[in-house]
Amino acid sequence: MATTVAIGIYSFGHLMESAHEAYFIHAEWDDKTQVWVATSDDVPGLATEADTQERLIAKLKTLIPELLDANGIDAGVDVPFELLTRRFEVAHAA
Repeated sequence: MATTVAIGIYSFGHLMESAHEAYFIHAEWDDKTQVWVATSDDVPGLATEADTQERLIAKLKTLIPELLDANGIDAGVDVPFELLTRRFEVAHAA
């Protein structure tokens, strides 16, 4: 069975002020390398990884505005994003 966790990283005030509702980021746990791998169709060039969700979010807060700017996308001062994570696990019966 898989568990999916959605984490919205923005406040509603920022969401309403932004020209773009929220950039969608997808992250999957890579069991082999023990890191979260994040990509996005909304943010050109985004591909990053981190060993915890907290570290991944910290990286995304820096990378997303930088990549949008590098691609000529004016996202404004506050850039809201939504992070959807997916990690597959196996539960063993007792």
